[in-house]
Amino acid sequence: QLQLVESGGGLVQPGGSARLSCAASGFTLGYYAIGWFRQAPGKEREGVSCIGSSGGSTNYADSVKGRFTMSIDTAKNTVYLQMNSLKPKDTAVYYCAAGDWCDSDINEYDYWGQGTQVTVSS
Repeated sequence: QLQLVESGGGLVQPGGSARLSCAASGFTLGYYAIGWFRQAPGKEREGVSCIGSSGGSTNYADSVKGRFTMSIDTAKNTVYLQMNSLKPKDTAVYYCAAGDWCDSDINEYDYWGQGTQVTVSS
């Protein structure tokens, strides 16, 4: 069974940090482009970052550039999103997704995790 499972969300104070994990089972993450997306209440799902297949280049949304870092551990078949200097506007459900290439169109991704809530609040 092909599956992505996110973890690591929770309540974080403004200016704080959190690390999200996205563990894959049933397939090898490195063969796919992996994207992180987020969806805030009442808003559309938006791309946060993406790493190309086979450890290709990583790109970030302007809103998180310099604060978020995406990485992949091929041995653990897991992708991470390190989030620093968190702001209340980062509050959202965060999803990881696997597809053939990095794309802002969510329909280009074949597999999705269930999402993990990140709430940035004092």
